[in-house]
Amino acid sequence: MTSGRTIITGLAVLGTILATEAGAQDPADRGRALLQENCARCHAIGKIDVSPLKGAPPFRIIGQSYELDQFARRLTRGIASSHPDMPEFHFNEEDADAVIAYLRTIQD
Repeated sequence: MTSGRTIITGLAVLGTILATEAGAQDPADRGRALLQENCARCHAIGKIDVSPLKGAPPFRIIGQSYELDQFARRLTRGIASSHPDMPEFHFNEEDADAVIAYLRTIQD
């Protein structure tokens, strides 16, 4: 019985440690992951790469078109485009902040 409790306690401690580490992910890293998942099919998300879809602006120049705080508001309100291939996106505030944290690291 004691060994069963020890195993359960050990697993609970391990789960807590792993959950804490996952929650402590750097916002910029999370923002990059969000852009990779949602936007990289068409837009360049790195500091020097080229957008896969001709005409899709790279994220590194987003600061030339928008103040980043203004862009964060657009992310939470929803981004829609007249371009037929671009889906509408809505990010929650935490995700929008993470995207902005990443964009600050790659701006020209």
